[in-house]
Amino acid sequence: MHLIEHIYINGRFVTPQGTEWLDIIKPADGSVIGKARLADERDAELAIAAAHAAFPAFSRTDLGERIALLEKMHQAVKQAEAELHQAVLLEYGAPASRSRWMASYPAEVILQVINELKTYPFVQQAGRATVQMVPLGVAGLITPWNSNAGFICHKLATALAAGCTTVIKPSEFSVLQTEVITRALHRAGLPDGVFNIVTGRGATTGQAISASPQVAKISFTGSTASGRAILRAAAETFKRVTLELGGKSPTLILPDADATRAAEMAIQAGFLNSGQACIAGSRILIPAQRKTEFEQALVAAVEQQRSGDPAEGTTTIGPMMNEQQWQRVQNYIALGEAEGARLLTGGTGRPEGLQAGWYIKPTLFTDVAQTMRIAREEIFGPVLSIITYRDEAEAVAIANDTDYGLSALVIGEDEHHACQVGEKILAGRVMINTLAHEPRAPFGGFRRSGIGREMGQWGISAFLEPRAITLP
Repeated sequence: MHLIEHIYINGRFVTPQGTEWLDIIKPADGSVIGKARLADERDAELAIAAAHAAFPAFSRTDLGERIALLEKMHQAVKQAEAELHQAVLLEYGAPASRSRWMASYPAEVILQVINELKTYPFVQQAGRATVQMVPLGVAGLITPWNSNAGFICHKLATALAAGCTTVIKPSEFSVLQTEVITRALHRAGLPDGVFNIVTGRGATTGQAISASPQVAKISFTGSTASGRAILRAAAETFKRVTLELGGKSPTLILPDADATRAAEMAIQAGFLNSGQACIAGSRILIPAQRKTEFEQALVAAVEQQRSGDPAEGTTTIGPMMNEQQWQRVQNYIALGEAEGARLLTGGTGRPEGLQAGWYIKPTLFTDVAQTMRIAREEIFGPVLSIITYRDEAEAVAIANDTDYGLSALVIGEDEHHACQVGEKILAGRVMINTLAHEPRAPFGGFRRSGIGREMGQWGISAFLEPRAITLP
């Protein structure tokens, strides 16, 4: 049994003042595999105070010093990769291919930040004024459970690159991953108070960070509902806020697309991270004149997927994070049938042969109308909706008919034309015939998908404020 009874404040592992103990659940079979003691608002306040005290000295470090710190951080996290992989498999349940990426990405993203930092223009000239990019102060970093270690390392590395000190509130459902990363960061020897990690509930620890007048910046990744609450709390003290929230991303398959290749890419986009991804392409738009052909190709691609034990090599879709998420997805599948969508494959209940664990049948609906809730609300599981369109104008209109705007995918044989179509879609990231991530490009969303951008130089800028020094 795993026992996690410490948080990290001012360079030391300390016992939380919070008294709540949380069961650690293995999603592959629903068993309790440990307990973790959670922080509360008092712990958050101590962490904020430590970061606030460390900020003056750290903000004056030069570029070389910050690069050296990030390089130590990279080495320490890289050395923890095998241990982190085991934590991901056990606590999150991602299939082997995904869990290996989730274990290697935290170190990789630190290198990406180092590369951006080396060329970041901290001083620029604007006419007679010299514009200096100044670190904001203490940054509150709040991370989700669907790729917790990667989000911790990316947000932390970016904040440190800018010269900010940090208080991190990871998801309470990712305590094993957080423990591995915290110990790695401790071994890296970062200055006391520069990073503090307080794992607790959003309503207590997260709220304290969002409301504190000593916190100058919030960077949050998670649900739109939580983002709205954070934004309201942050407004009281005029915090700078970056929010990366939900999505209902379209995959637009153009009439000239090859059915088999397009279906395989569309299903890969939709079932990314077992469907537990804000960028998942959960709405698949197909031309009405090729409806039957694309439906058949998409069903074939879905039926190649295997939902099951993440330790098995044939598994492509792991369990949902917990029972609550499993029940949420089950309810949406039942709702889709009740709304009149036609079920092509999948459905409610666990996949055949799986009696325990939070597994979902990979599910595909067709004859989905834009008014249906399964077409409008983020499900966060392996449930996809096929929507037909009559012409290109209608396809773009459907793609943009959403409260969100995080990501989109356009698939077509004529790449130039596909790019022209993609430029009409209102999303922070539009991918053309690829699912490859570009780390130097800005990432974030339109509308309810968030505020601001992460990644690349845009990410560093989000932790800085411009100051103009003007001479006669």
